[in-house]
Amino acid sequence: MKPAHRFALTPLGALAALALGALSVQAQTFPDKPITLVVPFTAGSATDQLARALAQGLSAETKQSVVVDNKPGANAFIGAQAVAKSKPDGYTVLIATNTTHAANEHLFKKLPYDPIKDFEPVTSLGRGGQIMVVNPKLPVNNVADFVKLAKASPGKYSFGSGSSSSRIAGEMFKQLTGTYIVAIPYRSNPPAVTDLIGGQIEVMFTDMATGLPQVKAGKLKALGVTPRQRSPLAPEVPTLEQAGVKGYEMTYWFAAYAPAGTPAPVVQRLNELFHKAAHGSAAGVFYQPTGTEIFLNTPDEQRKFQAAESQKWGRIIKAAGIEPE
Repeated sequence: MKPAHRFALTPLGALAALALGALSVQAQTFPDKPITLVVPFTAGSATDQLARALAQGLSAETKQSVVVDNKPGANAFIGAQAVAKSKPDGYTVLIATNTTHAANEHLFKKLPYDPIKDFEPVTSLGRGGQIMVVNPKLPVNNVADFVKLAKASPGKYSFGSGSSSSRIAGEMFKQLTGTYIVAIPYRSNPPAVTDLIGGQIEVMFTDMATGLPQVKAGKLKALGVTPRQRSPLAPEVPTLEQAGVKGYEMTYWFAAYAPAGTPAPVVQRLNELFHKAAHGSAAGVFYQPTGTEIFLNTPDEQRKFQAAESQKWGRIIKAAGIEPE
């Protein structure tokens, strides 16, 4: 009888096996220390609200502290760049949006981060629509009134925007209505809403999480919503298309990204944790009151979704006539 054949690992093969084993152990024990969720917008923004709701669920599941770190400014460059340069171990995660990972590459000639090469997609987190709001002192009751007012005085009125979604929503409105309204950039949407309430600007397209509470408090007046369907949170507010702006539709999304090079088992573990957190009671405090749809996927699906969204936002930005800065 011939002796059983024995396979000997080469030194390189042995190292590879050891590395795979180490990654497996790392994924099984992950996380064993606090996780930081970086938000590239100010506190109080929709992205911030979502991150804080998810942080509670993640902490409950992992028994580890989950910290939300706001790094706003420079069109979300600061927060995105900080995560891109972080150690790829899964302990620093960017709570991103279509601003950082679909629109910015078309709005700017050069980015301080690469939305594809610098990140590992973890999962999408949600998607929703915006609401068009005006200062209550403005003598308008509907979209048609506002269009008439804006056309009568080109350049007199301004809209604030603290994200690409907000900016492009306003630019698309201008394009489809033939109006000229001056765009005023902000670090995030909440400060723009504050100025809108104070009368420094006249109109804004903002996420429901930021704008709707001010409408319900009587501090702002809602004229329309940007998706194709009315919001169940404000069914009395028409869609912009129903209000006469034909062909108008605009939505936004949230997603989680780890730094490039984060081990696949760790990314998969993060994916599982975020999915559980999104369906938890703590996250429900964000999703339900803001009308945000829970939208989850795999890392590979998010990579493909991001590529398709980048093409879509590129088309929208080009059609709106916005030249890259």
